[in-house]
Amino acid sequence: MEAVQCDPRQLEVLRRIMQLEFECVDLQLFLDTHPQETCALDAFRAFSEQLCDAKREYEAVYGPLLNYGFGMAPNGWQWICDPWPWEINWRRGA
Repeated sequence: MEAVQCDPRQLEVLRRIMQLEFECVDLQLFLDTHPQETCALDAFRAFSEQLCDAKREYEAVYGPLLNYGFGMAPNGWQWICDPWPWEINWRRGA
């Protein structure tokens, strides 16, 4: 499967989503063993909200990230539209 070039803004939003997902998973793991840490819980809530916002922003412009959940498109089935997130050429300057 060949990588597809895409809009630089699309890459920017996808990178932000990946960063926020990493933050959420990292904080979730920390909170599993430190549930009383209110600063970590506040950070988790803030990152989770930012992640939801970033996913909504991406999907409003570029289509669904998933074939279920938030991925349901109001104007029909868009899951098959190119490029899928894993088909993007992530090499900078390429």
